Amino acid sequence: MNVLLDECVPRRLGRLLAGHECRTVQEMGWAGKKNGQLLSLAEGKIDVIVTADQGMEFEQKIAGRKIAVLVLAARSNQMEDLAPLVPSALAALRDVRPGSLIRIEE
Repeated sequence: MNVLLDECVPRRLGRLLAGHECRTVQEMGWAGKKNGQLLSLAEGKIDVIVTADQGMEFEQKIAGRKIAVLVLAARSNQMEDLAPLVPSALAALRDVRPGSLIRIEE
């Protein structure tokens, strides 16, 4: 699965998402883009965006899009807080479908 790591997620998190092709917003040249524009740019190129931006699910309409969003809802966006969510994130990535938003919480 092609995974895009949002700017608010440490790029090191990609190493923990074994079996998936992970790229960062910066690597794609999309740094500084607002969520709606980022979703539009990523559609057709990326399967799922992984973010710690808990507002995305309220600010953006994901249903009907050709991309999915995985929100990691932790105490902070630091690796030590996000890493415990990785097993649940990996399980979610196996079943995620375009147009869906999955929230993984502590």
